[in-house]
Amino acid sequence: MRPLTSRRPKVMLPVGGRPFLEEILARARAAGVTRIVLVVGYHQEVIRDHFGSGERLGMKIEYVVQDKQLGTGHALSMARDLAEDRFLVLNGDVLPETSTLQKMISIGRPAAAAFRVADPRRFGVFLIDGDCMAEVVEKSQDPPSNIANAGIYLLDYDIFLALEALTPSARGEFELTDGLNQLAREGAQIQIVEMGEWIEIGRPWDILDASRAVLSGRKLAMEGEVEAGATLLGSVAVGKGTRIRSGSYIDGRKYPIFIGPECNIGPNCYIREGTCIGRDVRVGNAVEVKNSTVMDGTKIGHLSYVGDSVIGETCNFGAGTILANLRHDGRNVKAMVKGELVDSGRRKLGVIMGDGVKTGIHTTIYPGTVIEAGYRSLPGAILKGHVEL
Repeated sequence: MRPLTSRRPKVMLPVGGRPFLEEILARARAAGVTRIVLVVGYHQEVIRDHFGSGERLGMKIEYVVQDKQLGTGHALSMARDLAEDRFLVLNGDVLPETSTLQKMISIGRPAAAAFRVADPRRFGVFLIDGDCMAEVVEKSQDPPSNIANAGIYLLDYDIFLALEALTPSARGEFELTDGLNQLAREGAQIQIVEMGEWIEIGRPWDILDASRAVLSGRKLAMEGEVEAGATLLGSVAVGKGTRIRSGSYIDGRKYPIFIGPECNIGPNCYIREGTCIGRDVRVGNAVEVKNSTVMDGTKIGHLSYVGDSVIGETCNFGAGTILANLRHDGRNVKAMVKGELVDSGRRKLGVIMGDGVKTGIHTTIYPGTVIEAGYRSLPGAILKGHVEL
């Protein structure tokens, strides 16, 4: 997820106008969960500062620190002393359905959530015996099923005993899935519960689809000021203290649009479907923003285009900055992930931009470009690939 995670953990990236982790906790609360233990590590202060003791969410939140990132099994083991007899285990990058959580809670034995996928090579998958897990198989180029492990479990204290017996995996980590397999070998009946919807944040562009899905299921509020001459269509949320200036055209008919608090929008801009704008964002004259996430404090002053992009906090666009999102040949856009050029699976993908980037006037950015936090471009620059400091 870098460079978006250079200053925050992945779980705190915004989806639908609030951190992804907050969306997870809200759904857990709706399912009846009132106590949460968060296993934190990287930039843990961002999580603690945002959630505190959980009173705002109507929950009790406690924290456990995982100093060394030694795998999912190790992370769960860190919370052993705070565990109750039965508990949900949720990954911070997977959004559960409230109905699935309620069903899992009602089952009188351990359970694991699953989702049938078209391309299981990206995921660990389950082998099933009846309605129970026979084995979970890590991701491979030749997966034995298309029933993906959704990373959501209802477990009991036996999992800690299974984790105690593990040795490190090939990548030197203690894997929770190895613990599940150990339980299955010992005869545990872990029921598989299939989900109707599964949203995972694994790569930067997943934020765009996740935001769209989250906003489609949420009641949107109109709290800001809309001047005469502005046009708002379809599902549009406008935060408190935000002003939508005359001539702005905001079209949420196809997919909802979220505009956060204290923003300055327009005049004469065009905001299109699927866009999610954070707090204190400026979208100026003759700017078009389409299906993009723009984080807090970013300024897109005038004469710019932002399409299918994820923009970090406190960026500043010089006049005439263009973020292209479509290849001339119409093929899928590729982008750099962990030093490797990967197919995004998207025909349209703009820019993944870290925090604090500033572009000079008339900067042009190719589709799929990844720009590291703090980069400064010269006027008239052409950026592509992986742009480092």
